Amino acid sequence: MMTQTRCMIVEDQALIGMSLEAFLEDAGFAVAGVFMSNVQALQWLESNAPDVAILDLMIKDGTSLEIARALRNRGIPFTVYSGLPPKADGPPELRNVPWLEKPVSRETLLSVLDSLRDAGRDGGETPPAPIQFANK
Repeated sequence: MMTQTRCMIVEDQALIGMSLEAFLEDAGFAVAGVFMSNVQALQWLESNAPDVAILDLMIKDGTSLEIARALRNRGIPFTVYSGLPPKADGPPELRNVPWLEKPVSRETLLSVLDSLRDAGRDGGETPPAPIQFANK
């Protein structure tokens, strides 16, 4: 019997967070969060670990780079889910990380999370090549 994939959501817009949570639960994920700040997310990570994570880049108390760093250090794959476009010269915490530009289809989100989950199970941190999606 397979266990549910535990997905951490870091999103400071309540409606987006609730929508993601409901969609992922319907898709069979166990949802951790929705965390609306660095403080909440980092505190939870002190004693918990998700299988995958979705990070909004800009949250109410700054960027989620510290969370990204903590996830990378623990080998937990994640995707950025942001209204901002990716930058080629972005911070090292976000290199080779799938970048989903809001809004994306549910199918695209599930595809990326499935890839991350599979990479995590294989011991990889992220899919073999960077994936960047825009809603176009």
